[in-house]
Amino acid sequence: MSTQLTASIPRLKRIRPSQRMRNVELALLLAASAINLAALMLVQLGALGSIDLGPLSLCGLLAVLVLAIHIAMRFVAPQADALILPIATLLNGLGIAEIYRIDIALGNTGWDSLAFKQIAWSALALGGAFAVIMLIRQHRVLQRYTYVAGLIGVVLLLLPMVPGLGIELNGARVWIQIGTLTFQPGEIAKVALAIFFAGYLVQARDTLSMVGRTFLGMRFPRGRDLGPILVIWALSMGVIVFERDLGTGLLFFGLFLVMLYVATGRLSWVMLGLGLVAIGAVLANQFLPYVHDRFLNWTNAFSPAIYDENGGSYQLVQGLFGLAHGGLIGTGLGQGMPYITPVSQSDYIIASLGEELGLIGVFAILCLYLLLVGRGLRIGFAGHDDFSKLLAVGLAFVIALQVFIVVGGVTRVIPLTGLTTPFLAAGGSSLVANWMIAALLLRLSDSIRNEPRLVVGQ
Repeated sequence: MSTQLTASIPRLKRIRPSQRMRNVELALLLAASAINLAALMLVQLGALGSIDLGPLSLCGLLAVLVLAIHIAMRFVAPQADALILPIATLLNGLGIAEIYRIDIALGNTGWDSLAFKQIAWSALALGGAFAVIMLIRQHRVLQRYTYVAGLIGVVLLLLPMVPGLGIELNGARVWIQIGTLTFQPGEIAKVALAIFFAGYLVQARDTLSMVGRTFLGMRFPRGRDLGPILVIWALSMGVIVFERDLGTGLLFFGLFLVMLYVATGRLSWVMLGLGLVAIGAVLANQFLPYVHDRFLNWTNAFSPAIYDENGGSYQLVQGLFGLAHGGLIGTGLGQGMPYITPVSQSDYIIASLGEELGLIGVFAILCLYLLLVGRGLRIGFAGHDDFSKLLAVGLAFVIALQVFIVVGGVTRVIPLTGLTTPFLAAGGSSLVANWMIAALLLRLSDSIRNEPRLVVGQ
């Protein structure tokens, strides 16, 4: 009787964890794509009073590309994190919607508008992410090319200094121009340097963490071991001095300092790094006029003389007024005035979104970044080897530090530096680099979960 009863009960098919993760990712991707299309429609209704199917269809094509990455991951990275791709997709789409809104206000709705360029760059960036996931089947291969990655990173940083190739825009010489195409090689350099720092610190960790003298309860390195941090500090100062790019210099030095601390666990390295940052800030403020002006705009933003000065605090104050105008719930997409703030599509995209989505919208966006960075750190902590840990933490910290520097500058917590907000701001080179970071984190999460763990007693 019991055998017959058991046989009559239908057997439920057990879903594997990898399939469950991909199913969750698919549901979140569909939700993110729906939110992006809804945001674009709200922009059109708020700013135009009608719906234009052209931009909607182009964003629909981006959703198809994202789904193509999802399908590929079911075969080549089934254990990858389920949240990274939907978060990046949602942020990318919200950025396109706000850039399109500002284009409408400025009368730039043709194929040469920033919104259409952003869509084209998004497609290219998604293609790059797809290539990273398909070509890099095991992330440890990157460790073999540690010094090649370092060389590539340094060359990319120096490219804007090449006569006839580098150009100066908005006071900074961080761009190169090939024909009609302009590109910021420093954005790709941050990925290459993260790989180099991870590989180098794995090799030098014992020397940097175990040797030195103890002072005030902390073990400080020997003078001969200070070379790496001094070289990176000098390179960062060189970027600030010769390329007039304060944000990139801070980003690279902060990246190396955090990865050095993770590799060694020594607080003394952080203290030395902060000391070098303080020395660099004092020297730059004293001898570099554009750095001095940024500090002056930060500390005296509402001074009438500085506000009206050419290159003064007008942009900063307008961004603050825009955030205040948005209030708690915002004016609504397409109904604010974010276009009043200079370069509101790139440097001040957070202020633009804050005006139309309000404080609640800004908090939601920051929560998305927090979740994205948290997933990256979790991938690093789950790594079974030092290279995996350092690379994942470094890539996650790149995004975290960029968001902190940009949002801190827009809200007047720290001086403005000119970095772009990951996935949101207008800029093709930034989009390509950040989608590469997302793809590498996806590959890392899949590889780490597929590696066998050593169990005690076996």
